[in-house]
Amino acid sequence: METRTLQVNPEDTGTRLDAWLAGQLPDVTRSAAARLCEEGRVTAAGKPLAKNYRLGGGEAVSVTLPDPEPVDVAPQDIPLDVVYEDSDVIVVNKPKGLVVHPAPGHPDGTLVNALLHHCGDSLSGIGGELRPGIVHRIDRDTSGLLIAAKNDFAHQKLSAQLQDHTLARIYRCIVIGNLREDSGTVDAPIGRHPADRKKMAVVAGGRSAVTHWSVLERFPGYTYVECRLETGRTHQIRVHMAHIGHPILGDTVYGAKKPVPGLQGQCLHAVGLRFLHPRTGELVELWCDLPEAFQTQLRKLENRG
Repeated sequence: METRTLQVNPEDTGTRLDAWLAGQLPDVTRSAAARLCEEGRVTAAGKPLAKNYRLGGGEAVSVTLPDPEPVDVAPQDIPLDVVYEDSDVIVVNKPKGLVVHPAPGHPDGTLVNALLHHCGDSLSGIGGELRPGIVHRIDRDTSGLLIAAKNDFAHQKLSAQLQDHTLARIYRCIVIGNLREDSGTVDAPIGRHPADRKKMAVVAGGRSAVTHWSVLERFPGYTYVECRLETGRTHQIRVHMAHIGHPILGDTVYGAKKPVPGLQGQCLHAVGLRFLHPRTGELVELWCDLPEAFQTQLRKLENRG
């Protein structure tokens, strides 16, 4: 079992506990947070808290998370686009539609299943049974570069780089509308959407989230943008760009509900990775091409212009 201690900010005063927990803990829904409270796993100053407890502001809340249920994650022969590989790390170009790790509704057919087949026993165990080797994630309908660790030493080193921002993740996207500035930063906390638990949103009391963006090209009604993540919250770029009034083309969750013809999911691609090799300390910089559907959208915009 794992115990986490979460600090309540003054602006969270009066917020119901289960709703607040769902915004603080990745992959924990409000109903799951309520169950944790009912099982006595959520305490402050050693005393269990009820799910409807209203935060006073400033308290430290301890949450004891149960061990995951045993799951048999089997290797599957799923093709991988390997961009870089050695005895410590593997970097793949994940296609749209591929889920990164098993989860409810996606028990198999994931990137983890493919990595287990490709790497055998050479994946770190820090991520647990469901996420062996996984250092960071990419949304199902976002494509691009993702790094996995082949041993615990590499995983710890790469996780530390995520924390101190020496592991750089660069994305390209097409957003709706014309950004007035040539570059900027969105510094806005992200947590569970207060009304729709399947979505994330910019919310008071959410986890710190910072996205740097710069304009690559402008089209009538659209902008081609590069984004660099300083943090890596769930749906971060999608939420941040929608928050500033420029949702990503094709994002039916945070933007227009109508799908874009010829485009599966949002026009968002993790084009670059830069990190220090966990064993040698040497700089590794990797890039990959935009997927064909993304390039098609760019050509359409260029022709319209």
